[in-house]
Amino acid sequence: MERKPRFKMKMLDKTCVNILRAVLSGLFLSGRLNEINSTSEYCIFPPLYYSDKCLRRFLNILAYPLLSMRNIILATVLPAAFLCTLEWTSFHNMFHSHVYHQNSICLNMLPLSTIAQSYKNVSLGSTLTTSDVTKFWPSPSGDFAFGFQRIRNGSSGFLLAIWFNKLEGKTIVWSANRNNIASEGSKVELSIDGRLVLTDPNGQEIWARDTASAGPVYGAMLDTGNFVLATSSSGILWQSFDEPTDTILPGQVLNQRSRFVSSFSRTNASSGRFELFLDGDLALYTIKYPIVYWSTTTGGSGNQVSFNQSGIYLHAANGTLLTLISSSNETNSTSSQFYQRAILESDGVFRHYAYPKRSSKRQGVACGFNSLCSMGTDRRPRCDCPIKYILNDPKDKLGSCSRNFPEQVCKDESRGVEVFTMHEMLHTNWIGSDYEYYGDVTEDWCKQNCLSDCYCVAAVHHPRKECWKKRNPLLNGRTDPTEVSKTLLKITKDNSIVGPTTTTTTTTATPRSQAGEKRKNQSSLIISVSVLLGSLVFVLILLALLYVIKFKGKYPKKLSAYQAVPGVNIRSFSYNELEEATNGFEEQLGTGAFSTGYKAVLNDDDGKIVAVMKLHKTVTEGEQGFLAEVNSIRRTNHKNLVQLLGFCNEGQHRLLVYEHMETGSLADLLFKDSRLSWSQRVQVAIDTAKGLCYLHEECSTQIIHCDIMPQNVLLDEGLTAKIADYGIAKLLRKDQTRTTTKIRGTRGYVAPEWFRNMPITVKVDVYSFGILLLELICCRKSYKQDVANENEMILAEWACDCYRRKELHLLAGDDEEAVEDIEMFKKLLMVAIWCIQENPALRPSMKKVMLTLEGSVEVSIPPDPFSFICSV
Repeated sequence: MERKPRFKMKMLDKTCVNILRAVLSGLFLSGRLNEINSTSEYCIFPPLYYSDKCLRRFLNILAYPLLSMRNIILATVLPAAFLCTLEWTSFHNMFHSHVYHQNSICLNMLPLSTIAQSYKNVSLGSTLTTSDVTKFWPSPSGDFAFGFQRIRNGSSGFLLAIWFNKLEGKTIVWSANRNNIASEGSKVELSIDGRLVLTDPNGQEIWARDTASAGPVYGAMLDTGNFVLATSSSGILWQSFDEPTDTILPGQVLNQRSRFVSSFSRTNASSGRFELFLDGDLALYTIKYPIVYWSTTTGGSGNQVSFNQSGIYLHAANGTLLTLISSSNETNSTSSQFYQRAILESDGVFRHYAYPKRSSKRQGVACGFNSLCSMGTDRRPRCDCPIKYILNDPKDKLGSCSRNFPEQVCKDESRGVEVFTMHEMLHTNWIGSDYEYYGDVTEDWCKQNCLSDCYCVAAVHHPRKECWKKRNPLLNGRTDPTEVSKTLLKITKDNSIVGPTTTTTTTTATPRSQAGEKRKNQSSLIISVSVLLGSLVFVLILLALLYVIKFKGKYPKKLSAYQAVPGVNIRSFSYNELEEATNGFEEQLGTGAFSTGYKAVLNDDDGKIVAVMKLHKTVTEGEQGFLAEVNSIRRTNHKNLVQLLGFCNEGQHRLLVYEHMETGSLADLLFKDSRLSWSQRVQVAIDTAKGLCYLHEECSTQIIHCDIMPQNVLLDEGLTAKIADYGIAKLLRKDQTRTTTKIRGTRGYVAPEWFRNMPITVKVDVYSFGILLLELICCRKSYKQDVANENEMILAEWACDCYRRKELHLLAGDDEEAVEDIEMFKKLLMVAIWCIQENPALRPSMKKVMLTLEGSVEVSIPPDPFSFICSV
């Protein structure tokens, strides 16, 4: 169900509002606090990616308990992971949710005298600067602090923030300038006229709050985590609790029209993609497109949320209370011993945390990519790699895992059944990485479908006959005895490549094992003799073939002139001619999603070197369809396209002959130590854009390439870029604007609409070009596992983070030429972000991209490319 936000104003009783100033407020769903001791640990399974199919099946209530830190009790995670398999009847038995109370709840208030005394700890004229972050305005107990915190990851920027001052991580609970980071030399001041003002080194105002009071004004950091500006008579003029960012604390009230906005990522505090809004119902939205993905469905009667030590409640207009989160007995009975917060995190999930105040050790536990989190017998979490996966860094037990076997090649998906098998993992789920969903299917169907799909690395099957196909990397894996889903992990049948196990055992030899070893030696002798005899036969056959080849060499045979084919005036080759020219398809030039290229020497007077592209599968059915496409390709003529010289259309064989580029592909020059210079890479980007623009808009028949990647951009001796492999993409006639077909392209460069069963247009090439452009400017692949920071693994996400944080130098790295031309670097980065927008309608045309790169068109500020969520 999808709803647009309803902005209803319901007037609250002013007296009640004043009484509830110090009420504990918060958010959502039920699910009891785990009744565990303070030494327990739990794992994080944040749902980072959501399947579009799941978006059609929102749950009214969804929560499961998680915990991420030693000595930190996490109450509830909401709305969990969009587990589309759960229904209300079974879910209600697992969690006590939506409990209505007819009686009012007694709410604690802070004594006004205490508040009045604490107001005077920040006097007019007081200042804080970024030059000394050790100075701040603390609360009376020292639990909270107000001041500057440096942005993480070595950034030079600062946040004006409030944080837990006694926690080791100085967890931020509020910030003033999340979308306008302060630079070195900035300061905040409670001015003489009662304004709280944040200014940059030049005195320009970044953020300010006016009190509009005629009397004296004081500032105070309260022990509730609320920073206030007030008069000497204790009248609150402004408070941070009225302007939440992504976090609420006990004592903070969420009223009608109150909203939280998630951070962009764990390391980027700027506004992200998700919003929590109270408009009668408490609901979670995606910001770019107002789609509700969780709601209390209380019929619009909710007018306030409160958060106290016993739980989080939604107040209805008729006085009833809806229990959203119920605290555990341990936390409830010893509430003064815990810090609490509830936060809408960057993955769109609202989480409630409780931190023991007297704990000296806190340790986060979050498993990396392709890793499984489970609870050990000692009730401590552990991260393990699945079978045939190994840790990227053996020293980092919580890190990411990678395959210890070759990945499936897309050129022949049918061989997946022969080479790979599906390993069954009971009680296991991977929450995220979905790209396809199927309902009413058997486990065997789910297994076979994943086996034959080169993009599928695992599938999760639910007993309700539902199947989710997963792509690499796998996210948020967990093993839990209560999990009813089963994971089908794709691995090779070869048992010789197996990842390391948790423990290693050694055994001593026994008489039985010695006997077995003797039999093994006898078998080895038989195998060796067989191999020797087979080799002798092979040598004799080889000698015979060499004699035949030498004999044929005395009578050289020229390739036949092109056969008369209506509408086609390029050379037509027989399959035997091309097989001879490639010496039996011996020297491979490269492999794409649709074809494999081989070097060939034409057996004519010139001995011309060409590239022969052997198609994996026929794009069109029938001889006439293939010849029609060849004819369309033949009419293409552009300096940034590899020229088509001929073709083969014989039986089941479909081959295309192109001019050969001696310099090789862009991939050969981009990802090696001797890479292209910055100016050369810029020119390659412009050349590639020109070639794509020609295919999309200037051909007599529009051509969608479908496989733009560095391997399909070739360079001549003058380093002019030319697009290859365009001859086997799907062609569109003039009266066609889009098509829907099976996924095509190379992993890492494929546009999202391929996975969402959306119409395929030229915008899929624009997306692939955007990924290619990011690789060009950063000189690294789109997905890289061997990185120190996991945030850098996926280039597109890391690049967007760096752009938002204005940290372009991290992307440029040690490329001094690129750093010197930082404005051009930024321009190309902005173009790339426009190109990789998940919403195809937001992507520019290749003509606009080309004009922008050439400098004829200015580039505007791109939106967040990952904010688009398709509703199917």
